[in-house]
Amino acid sequence: MNKHLLGLLAGTALLFAGSGAAIAKTTGNAEAAYLEKLYLHFHQNPELSLKEFETAKRMKSELEQVGFDVTEGVGGTGLVAMMKNGPGPVLMLRADMDALPVAEQTGLDYASKARGVNQRGQDVSVMHACGHDVHMTSLVGTARHLAANKDQWSGTLMLVAQPAEELGKGARAMLADGVFERFAKPDYNIALHVSAGLPAGKVGYASGFALANVDSVDIKVHGIGGHGAYPHTTKDPIVLAAYIVTALQTLVSRQTSPLDQAVVTVGSIHGGSKHNIISDNVHLQLTVRSYSDETRAALMAGIERIAVNQGRAFGLPEDKLPEVEVKDEFTPATYNTPELAKRVGATIGNAIGADNVAVLDPVMGGEDFGRYGRTEDKIPSVIYWLGAVNPEVYAKAKADGTSLPSLHSPFFTPDRNLTIKTGVSSMSAIALDILAK
Repeated sequence: MNKHLLGLLAGTALLFAGSGAAIAKTTGNAEAAYLEKLYLHFHQNPELSLKEFETAKRMKSELEQVGFDVTEGVGGTGLVAMMKNGPGPVLMLRADMDALPVAEQTGLDYASKARGVNQRGQDVSVMHACGHDVHMTSLVGTARHLAANKDQWSGTLMLVAQPAEELGKGARAMLADGVFERFAKPDYNIALHVSAGLPAGKVGYASGFALANVDSVDIKVHGIGGHGAYPHTTKDPIVLAAYIVTALQTLVSRQTSPLDQAVVTVGSIHGGSKHNIISDNVHLQLTVRSYSDETRAALMAGIERIAVNQGRAFGLPEDKLPEVEVKDEFTPATYNTPELAKRVGATIGNAIGADNVAVLDPVMGGEDFGRYGRTEDKIPSVIYWLGAVNPEVYAKAKADGTSLPSLHSPFFTPDRNLTIKTGVSSMSAIALDILAK
């Protein structure tokens, strides 16, 4: 290791000492300050899904300077960084890079003012409202720590900086580009994700299903339009759409076991143009959530069955029956391998204190990290939650009964130093445990 790298990483080990509040007061705070500066760069320069060009360049630079062999352009704008350090397992650590079309309203002096062009060609504000800036910074911090302490581990580190998580396309693109064939097939996959419901300094994990299958479904409801004064001469698609929306609720309440989990939400309904005109079409947009593949299949079949047969019940001709389109945005459920989840929880507890680790229920949100564990090899995988809320803000909200800004909110504000410290501490501890000599 050259003198420049030794100097760059001096004091890294001390990053993990002391409380989060004291992160900027110890000798190792040169490292903490470095990571804070990197976080601010990512936060102020967010890029939308599939357009993470400059973000990938910065990640490549950060990882190369501590000795990783980095390949760009994997699955589009993704990159893979490899470091072999003797015999042992292959451990994949993954962070996502893309931001959201959200206008930041935190009022922070470092708030994002970035703009971008979305998938529809619209000029939009861009913000890391889902904490991917924290994810990348934590991955870099972990890489720096492990590169500076190669005497403590043996094996291969495989760091993945993934694009397009928000579209559910990044993991699929990297797998299709042969990430496991071109570089290495991991023995374990690990990722973290910030939580807007946990205080910074704490982490949480679920065993088994952790996040849900996510499907986007469009329903085109056709009708026969006409004058609002003569509805008997028409086939009103707005009334038909209302019946479809109501009937869809029975998929969960009457056709799914109460012991299973499912969500069918109609998030958008558009149709008509004027008070006295009966339209000839209505457009519905749905989000559909589940855990098991069997429940997902039943929900998708049920949506088709209800929509089409409600159209028949309304007397529509066969060529005007509702059309159901499942969008190419499917995100599969994320399953945390129970044995690995237990090991990860205990390892993090040893690093930051068992009282700071919680076993959580699964959520109905989606994350495409689950794809890496759903290949034929069924690689043991775990994604865990990284608390991101300022502890004082969290305690006050709990005491007052007020709601905290959620992920994807323009007001989401991670407690950056303590969150990053805990992210690096937890992920480094996991890596050193799995790759222990």
